[in-house]
Amino acid sequence: QVQLVESGGGLVQAGGSLRLSCVSSGRIFGFYGMGWFRQAPGKEREFVAAIAWNGGATGYADSVSGRFTISRDNVENTLYLQMSSLEPEDTAHYYCAARGAPYGTWYRTRSEYDYWGQGTQVTVSS
Repeated sequence: QVQLVESGGGLVQAGGSLRLSCVSSGRIFGFYGMGWFRQAPGKEREFVAAIAWNGGATGYADSVSGRFTISRDNVENTLYLQMSSLEPEDTAHYYCAARGAPYGTWYRTRSEYDYWGQGTQVTVSS
């Protein structure tokens, strides 16, 4: 089993920054592909960013590309999402997700992930 706990959400003004963290416990974090998703009220959960277990390959949704950066620390078993130039449209509950993955592989689809955290709320005011 893999347990994921997100933190770092909060209220921020448009144009501001936040860094989300996701700490993993359980199986070996270093061999898991990781991702961030978000869900706004009344909307489907959507892909934000993902990273391969070796950290060398990443992917982003078009809506956040250039503003958000995903990274990981396999020693600290922690996944990060650095969010900059935040917009009100980024307001959502943010979730991290994990799954076993081959070297250099990341995943974009919600159904491809096996483990999920409870999420952390990000609210961006205009």
